[in-house]
This record gives sequence, structure tokens and C-alpha cells, in this order.
Amino acid sequence: MTGLRVIPSWRHGQERLYVCHTDGRNIAWYDREAARVNLLSEGEEDGVLEALGPFLTGPVTVGPPPVPNPAELARLSLHPDDDLAPNRPGEALLIALDREPGPAHRLRPDPRRKALAAEQSVGEALDALDGAGWHALHSVPLPGGDRIHHLAIGPGGLYAVHTLYARKQRVTVADPMVTLGRRAPEPLLRRVRAGADRASYALTAEVHPVLALTEPAEVSVPAPLREVRVLRDTELTGLTRLGGVLKPADVEALHAMARDRRTWRRV
Repeated sequence: MTGLRVIPSWRHGQERLYVCHTDGRNIAWYDREAARVNLLSEGEEDGVLEALGPFLTGPVTVGPPPVPNPAELARLSLHPDDDLAPNRPGEALLIALDREPGPAHRLRPDPRRKALAAEQSVGEALDALDGAGWHALHSVPLPGGDRIHHLAIGPGGLYAVHTLYARKQRVTVADPMVTLGRRAPEPLLRRVRAGADRASYALTAEVHPVLALTEPAEVSVPAPLREVRVLRDTELTGLTRLGGVLKPADVEALHAMARDRRTWRRV
């Protein structure tokens, strides 16, 4: 046993496996596409290869990494416990349901499970944009127990995405109220905007608010909305048509900042 940990990560749609000590210090990463193990510490090669053994798919080249850019340097210095990139869509709900599943004899489904289904559907759609130069973070924690469901960062800018389970329901959006089916309207757009405003403050960059609806039967927006985009989950791929806002280096730098849990503690 080497005492080393292997932490998966994704970059531009490609998987990387980072190897770190138990104190969180990174010492290597395995780029599967390039079949290369990049060593950050001399004398660690044997331990690194032993830790990566179950993950290696063939012969690999081992050596020092290319000179990292500033975003990569920030990632390498980030402790795994502060890294939000591995968060799954609906991470906070998954943890809550695991801790308190609720009684098995409920007559109605636990509303948290519908919310989880919505976040997973939207999260998968956003993760699919990775190959187009986008990054998505999920369940970004905010002080006070609130969170941003999803944060999308790409050539078209930054978007704080709030999800709403709307399967087979009619949705009416009349700023700031959102009416789902026969339920009483709620001022949901205020929460959507507040999440984007807090993200803008944390990242010192403009973040656009988005309300993402999963599988609605019908969507009605009687009047133009201020700032907020309302999209079906199937329309999120349209973000890839937005470009010319951020350069690739800016996308990487903002992603490096956003994935750091410490960035969000001051908002």
C-alpha cells in the first residue's frame, strides 16, 4: 500500500486522474488520452504507478509535466476537500437523502426526489457541453445553507442555473412569480436572480440567471423578463451557440476560481 489517493477530474471532456498524498498535496496526474503520467515530485514514480495500477489501460510515458498555465497551477494547489468540481448534479440532495431517507410508507413521493431528478437531468445536459469548451459545477454551496444548483462557464459567459421539476405541468412565468400547474404562484425569479448576483460578487464577473424547467408540458411567459432566461432542459445545448464573451484562458481562470469552495465563503 502506498498511502496515496487517486482523485478523478475532467478537463475539456477528458478524464484525468490526480494522485495525491493523504494531506491533499498533488504529486502526479494521469492523462488517459495522452497515455502519460505527469510527475510533480521526483522519487515518487514507483508509488504513483502502484496507486494508478488499477486505472492504467496500457503502456504509459512517465515524466515531468509541461509548464502549467495559471489555471492549472491553481488547480494543483487546491486541496481535494475544497474542490467542487467532483460534485455530482444534485450532490447536496443526494447527501441529504442518504442521511435522512424519510419514511418508507409515505403516501406521496418525497419532493426531494423530484428536485433531485430535475437537477440530475439539467446537470447531465450541462456536462454534455464540456466538449464545446464549457465547464459545469454542481451544488455550489453558499453561506446560510443556500446553494447554486449549477454554474455553467464557457465561451458564452457565466450562467447560474436554477432547476425546477415540471414534468407534464404547465408553467407560467410572470416576473417574479412562477406558477407550476395548479399550485399557488411563488416569487421564484427573485431567488434565481439572487443566486446569480451572489455568484457575480464571488467571481467578480457578470453571471446571468437561468431558470431551467425539466419536461414541462407547456411554458407560458406573457411578458418579457428582466435578465432571466427561462429554458427547458432540452434547450440548454443552445448555450453553445453563444460565444465571443470569454476567451479560453478566461474560461479556465474563472473555472479554477469557481471550483474552489473558499471562493464562496464571502458571499
